[in-house]
Amino acid sequence: MSKKSASGESVAEWFAAHLPEGLFGETPEVVVDREEITVVGPLPAEAASGEAGSVDEAVAEYRESTRAQRMRVAGAAEERFGKKVSWGVRHEGRRLMFTHLAVPAMTRLRQPERQVLDTLVAAGVARSRSDALAWCVRQVGDNAETWLGDLRDALRHVQEVRRQGPGGGTA
Repeated sequence: MSKKSASGESVAEWFAAHLPEGLFGETPEVVVDREEITVVGPLPAEAASGEAGSVDEAVAEYRESTRAQRMRVAGAAEERFGKKVSWGVRHEGRRLMFTHLAVPAMTRLRQPERQVLDTLVAAGVARSRSDALAWCVRQVGDNAETWLGDLRDALRHVQEVRRQGPGGGTA
């Protein structure tokens, strides 16, 4: 989901204009939520074909060699958008994150919902209720991507209709 800045420029457009040439193999995916901007792009061909013996080694070398560039861009983006920037790459079908936020989410659960979490803890699926809840959210995300994609599309449509409606910025 790409948000617009006060100037009307999307976060993805800003990154496209400010990322160093060749940092990624092609245009990265930029995802924005309330706390974080996540930038994930394909590992450039030259980084993938280097002397590293494994995918993990190639990614580690790329991460280290691009750290200063990414930190410069992240600093400017954090100042402009007021959100932390997290980085990662896609390579050989894997998504490997260098950094990311783990943001607490408070919720109130009734006893049947708590029992689900406690069962996951008792079964060793999770270490705590917090871990169990995160596991449940990942399962929904992994198994309901089509539904979530449709929901995101619907939200974008609602936002567009709001922008076009009374007081939505049209003059």
